[in-house]
Amino acid sequence: MAFPEKLRAELEQLCTKYPDRKAGLIPALHRCQEELGGWISPEIMEACAEFFGMEPVEVYGVASFYPMFKLKPTGKHVIGVCHNISCDLRGADDVIEHVCKRTGAPVGGNSPDGKFTVEVLECQGACANAPMFDLDGTYHEDLTPEKIDAILGGLS
Repeated sequence: MAFPEKLRAELEQLCTKYPDRKAGLIPALHRCQEELGGWISPEIMEACAEFFGMEPVEVYGVASFYPMFKLKPTGKHVIGVCHNISCDLRGADDVIEHVCKRTGAPVGGNSPDGKFTVEVLECQGACANAPMFDLDGTYHEDLTPEKIDAILGGLS
C-alpha cells in the first residue's frame, strides 16, 4: 500500500518538526487512522514502516501499545465507557449494559449495522462527574439511562 500523495506530503512535512524522522511515527499513525478508514490496518503499518525506515513489528509495537489506535475496523461512532473506580462506584456497569443494549454492540465489538463500537476505558479524568463515556472524542458525564438515550438518539 502506498500513501495517497497528499497524505505522504503531509507526513513529510510533519517529519521536519522532529530531530529524528522516527519521532513522527505517533502523529503519523493518528493521521493515517483519520484519513485511511478509521483504523490502523496491517497494510498501513507496513507503509509506515517503509516510510520511517523501520520494521513492521516496530510500528505494530507502537500502534498496539496506545489505546487510541484501533487495530481493527470500528463503527461509525465509538463509545468508550470509563470503568475506573469512580465511574465503577457510580454505575459504570449499568452504563455499559445500557449502551450495549441500546446500540446492539458488545463490549469490544461493533453493532451489526456497523454504526457503533463499544469499548471499556480506564480513567478518563472525569471522576467528579462519573459515570461518563467518550463518544467520538466528546465527553458525556453524569450519565443516566435517559441521558444516554437522548445522546445516542441524536446520532445518524
